[in-house]
Amino acid sequence: MSKMNLPNKLTMLRLFMVPVMTVFLLLPDAWIPWQWAYGAGLVIFALTSLTDMLDGKIARARNLITNFGKFMDPVADKFMVIGTMLAMLFRMMNPALYGVAYQRAFVTVYFVAVLLVIFRELAITSLRLVLVNASGKVVAANMLGKIKTVCQIACICVLFIEPLIEALVLHLGGGGALVGVYLASYITVGLMLVFTLLSGINYIKGGWKFISTDW
Repeated sequence: MSKMNLPNKLTMLRLFMVPVMTVFLLLPDAWIPWQWAYGAGLVIFALTSLTDMLDGKIARARNLITNFGKFMDPVADKFMVIGTMLAMLFRMMNPALYGVAYQRAFVTVYFVAVLLVIFRELAITSLRLVLVNASGKVVAANMLGKIKTVCQIACICVLFIEPLIEALVLHLGGGGALVGVYLASYITVGLMLVFTLLSGINYIKGGWKFISTDW
C-alpha cells in the first residue's frame, strides 16, 4: 500500500482541523471571553488556511499532484470555509450568549451570503462528481475558483479581526457612530459573494455539455 504524500497529508490535516475550529467557536462567552475566542479562532483559521497554500506549492514543486489531491483539496477548503462561516453565523445570531452584537442588517446580509456559499459549493461539488464519472478525470480548481477561496478566507479573517479592533478602540476611549457597523466586513462579504457566484457560473459553463447530454 502506497503512503499518502505530504501535500495530501496537509489537505487531510486541514479537513481534521474543521471540527476543532467549529467546537472552539461555539464555546459561550461564559466559558471563554469572546476576545480570546476571536483571537485564537483567527490564529487557528489562519494556520489552517496556510496549509491550503502549502499543499499546492509542494505538490507542484515536487511533482506530487494526484487525483486524490485535486479532488480533496477543494473539498477540504469547502469544509473549512463553510464550517467556520456557520459557527460565526451562530455566534452573530446569539449575541447574549457570545458577547458581540452585530447590526441586524449585517446579520441578514451575512446569513444570505452563507446560504449562497453553501448552495454554490454543494452544486459545484456535485458537478465535479458528474465530470469525474463522465470523463474519468478530476478537474482541478481554476483561477476564479482560487480567487473565490482567497476572498472567502479574507472575509472570515476580517470577521475575526474587525470586532477585536473595535474593542481596542473602545478600550482606548474611541468609538462613535460606526460602532457595530463593521464596514470592512460588509466589503469583504460583498467581494466574497461576487467571486463565489462568478466562479460557480464559470464552472457550470465549462461542464454544461456533460449536464445537457446523455453519456
